[in-house]
Amino acid sequence: MYITDAEWAVMELAWAKPGMTGREFVDSLAASRGWSRSTTLTLLRRLEDKGAVRAAERGRAREYYPVTEREDAAMSETADLIDRVYRGSLSQLVSTFTKKQALTRTEIDELYSMLSKMESEQDA
Repeated sequence: MYITDAEWAVMELAWAKPGMTGREFVDSLAASRGWSRSTTLTLLRRLEDKGAVRAAERGRAREYYPVTEREDAAMSETADLIDRVYRGSLSQLVSTFTKKQALTRTEIDELYSMLSKMESEQDA
């Protein structure tokens, strides 16, 4: 499932505060992004159509809950980026980032640990 940048902003709120009403989304996104009521409600409807959020009727209000976990959405976005930009090569992605941005010792250790774990799992 592809989530646009604007939809991602809505999803961030849904993940942070599940059960927000449409009115709460409208108020929050008007304050933070300057979006109109119709823009916010259109984005919520699109996300509902995509199956990323579900709405529950509570009296006169609609509450929205994320269906897609943030980690799953991030994984999908990352996989799409790797496929589109780096022709499916994760190592090329890492190489590009390390050429432009220095990694801290902690980040290097974390990457090494992940790679070692993956290598052990493949050998098993």
